[in-house]
Amino acid sequence: MIPFSPPRCDQKVIDAVAEVLRSGWITTGPKTALFEKNLAAYCGAPSVLCLNSATAGLELMLRWFGVKEGDEVIVPAYTYAATANVVMHCGAKPVFVDVNPGDFNISLKAIENAITEKTKVVMPVDFGGYPCDYDAINALVAWEDIRKKFKASGPEQEKLGRMLVLSDSAHSIGAVYKGKKAGSLTDISVFSFHAVKNLSTAEGGAVALRLPAPFDNAAIHAAMRMKSLHGQSKDALAKSQKGSWRYDIVEAGYKCNMTDLMAAIGLVELERYNETLAKRKSILEKYTKLLSGYSWAELPEFDTAERSSSYHLFPLRLKGVKEEDRDRIISEIFARDVSVNVHFVPVPMMSYYKGLGYDVKNYPVTFDNYSREISLPVFYDLSPAQQETVVKAVADACALVMGKQHAEKSL
Repeated sequence: MIPFSPPRCDQKVIDAVAEVLRSGWITTGPKTALFEKNLAAYCGAPSVLCLNSATAGLELMLRWFGVKEGDEVIVPAYTYAATANVVMHCGAKPVFVDVNPGDFNISLKAIENAITEKTKVVMPVDFGGYPCDYDAINALVAWEDIRKKFKASGPEQEKLGRMLVLSDSAHSIGAVYKGKKAGSLTDISVFSFHAVKNLSTAEGGAVALRLPAPFDNAAIHAAMRMKSLHGQSKDALAKSQKGSWRYDIVEAGYKCNMTDLMAAIGLVELERYNETLAKRKSILEKYTKLLSGYSWAELPEFDTAERSSSYHLFPLRLKGVKEEDRDRIISEIFARDVSVNVHFVPVPMMSYYKGLGYDVKNYPVTFDNYSREISLPVFYDLSPAQQETVVKAVADACALVMGKQHAEKSL
């Protein structure tokens, strides 16, 4: 069976984890601090805070910005549920909008149309690691007519004077937009280091802070670190120093810190991340070459003059099929011992959100993209021969479900 996205767990990773285990310090400590420093240097952000998940990072920053009941946060309908769930956790309302037909990313026009006086945050999602059009999004929230709609209700909102752009960059570490890396493209960006991500720490995430003056990103980092540790004034490493046992609880915080065990894996992966990106790019390029002659294959965009993906996904779309046909094709692919996936079932289709009154019919591009999408395997150790097997399985499955004329490439 060709797997979909196994993590890269080689001897370097094993040795790094073993080193931490032998050190006697396995929770948040020096490895986490070093990982934060190296991540900030890599992505060009003034400050980076590591946590136990991207989800925790998104929620912490919404709460820092004072998002609460009665507020609205604009999110794409085409994303994973975490993007919307964190808005619900804050008591606010996710306002779903449609996406672009080409790149799966949030529609700028849809954002503009959804803005009200209740809107506090826009949360773009870099689908598959392909950056959104951040110059356009950043310009939109700064427009005078849009700023006039913004009603601040707290010190951070007063200081920013506009909607916050909080990027769900879960897929996009290493992606580039107009010469700048993800993490430095807007106010705040949040990465995921989950097991299936390009750069994994098993579980984990990071908040990249690039808030404009007069915000002090280093001070916000310190405050969010405290919030991630129950509002405790000292972390475990600081408390372990001679005579430093006493601490205070300054707020009712959360528990979502990254451990040194996780950071050790991340340090290995970050050190060789350029190699990872190059390998993943070559995989996407080979899929593109192998699939380019099939009339049913709508191939994803992942590199242009202005944008380069992190090559996290290869979201193939099938032309002229309905959702039920796509599902049958997936079953046939699995029957040929190839694992594939779908990114994503749109959030408004999920039972919980349907129960709140959301309807995917209001997001036609999102549904069209989803109904025809199949994500092909992409992982570091995927071989060219395995890719050929994947494409043959897809082609055979399409031929079986869609008709024999799809078995061969068009001339």
